[in-house]
Amino acid sequence: MTPHKSGRGLKTRVAAFLFREFGQLRPRQHFFSAISRTLPLNVGAEARSSLLRLRGIHVGARTLIHGTPELTGGEARGFRTLSIGDDCVIEPGCAFEVGDMLSIGNSVTIGHEVLIITTTHELGPPEHRCGPPTRSPVKLEDGVMIGPRCTILPGVTVGAGAVVDAGSVVNKSVPPNVRVRGIPAKQVEELK
Repeated sequence: MTPHKSGRGLKTRVAAFLFREFGQLRPRQHFFSAISRTLPLNVGAEARSSLLRLRGIHVGARTLIHGTPELTGGEARGFRTLSIGDDCVIEPGCAFEVGDMLSIGNSVTIGHEVLIITTTHELGPPEHRCGPPTRSPVKLEDGVMIGPRCTILPGVTVGAGAVVDAGSVVNKSVPPNVRVRGIPAKQVEELK
């Protein structure tokens, strides 16, 4: 192999490596996230909503975000897989993995440190159990209340007016106007 071709091959390999490692970085996303994190938790809720809008995320009117949610999984699409309705409240410490659509309706309250994920993995062979990824949307309909430290798994719809009690793991859809709790979450009450 000639030195010229070897050098070009090295440059191509380096360029491919850099793109693989850093090509998904979105400077604008990181800039707005960094600004949002500098705001004190007890103030700046409206400013955080505005910063998310500047990132290209749909955030409805009068929505208050009391802590910067950790957003993952939607980097390639600029987090356009996240939509937040009007009059919502999102408390600090939340993490949203948005490899597929996460729709948050109007007047939804999400408590502290809630984890919502839209991606999981198929079961792989014994040598590597984490198989190919699978994605399913999550939908929180209007008026839902999610208690602190809940986990909402891929493919779940939480029906309008439903309540998920603190610490619950929701692995299947929840009907409207019910209260669920536990691991896994089970219906404990019908609500009026």
